[in-house]
Amino acid sequence: MEHLDQSCIFLEDFISNITGARQDNFRASKLQGQSMFKSAKSDAESEIYKQLDLKIDEFFELASYDWLMVEFEGQPSGYVIDLTSFLQGTFISFTNLPEKVAQTACMSACKHIAECMMNLLKDEEVKSMTEPVLQQFDRDLQECEKFAKENPVHDLDGNTFQLAFADLRQLLNLFLSWEWTSYFADYGKSHSLYVRVSPVTCIILLEKLKESDKKRNSLFMAAFKQKERDKKRLVDTVLKQLRQLVNEQSLQQFS
Repeated sequence: MEHLDQSCIFLEDFISNITGARQDNFRASKLQGQSMFKSAKSDAESEIYKQLDLKIDEFFELASYDWLMVEFEGQPSGYVIDLTSFLQGTFISFTNLPEKVAQTACMSACKHIAECMMNLLKDEEVKSMTEPVLQQFDRDLQECEKFAKENPVHDLDGNTFQLAFADLRQLLNLFLSWEWTSYFADYGKSHSLYVRVSPVTCIILLEKLKESDKKRNSLFMAAFKQKERDKKRLVDTVLKQLRQLVNEQSLQQFS
């Protein structure tokens, strides 16, 4: 399609030479022809990105997380292994596509994967989750980041594709490191390690973690140790500060 688009000017010269017609007479047909090819090319490229997203959605339909997981086993989820394997094969077959199309397709796929994973964590139907589930998500994300870093498309730095996972990576890093002091101290600053992490998303996940702790502690109230009580107080304090941030942002938007 791209070659046809580029060949329009040569076709115009050829017809002009053999007919003796003036170039001006072909101006309208030239513009129409180029417009047609460019439109068809754009539609074809959009269809590639759309079909990739639909295929990725099929893999995520197979995702089955145990949201009350007690212990993280250390291995990536099966659907993630199958997904990255599929994408590797797909992008190898993209070598005949224009370089820009292949690069855009890969970035689009990485962004869609990150969006799907984030949506799983924020799913309103999931009322509670445990820390081992976040560890599992972290392992699955590592597998996706590995795929991106291995540079599935030539002539582009693999780190570029990893940027698609930046929001999710910072979110998981925060929850697994529990560095809330750093988060609040550097909030809104460009150098923050968690500059992409929204307080609204943090509230959603903390509420889910809090709910799972509540269920577990209600079953083992006698063993509800001081450490767990301290953790509960910390979570409540963090939630309070996060809600204050959200309220301040809302006030700034309407001021």
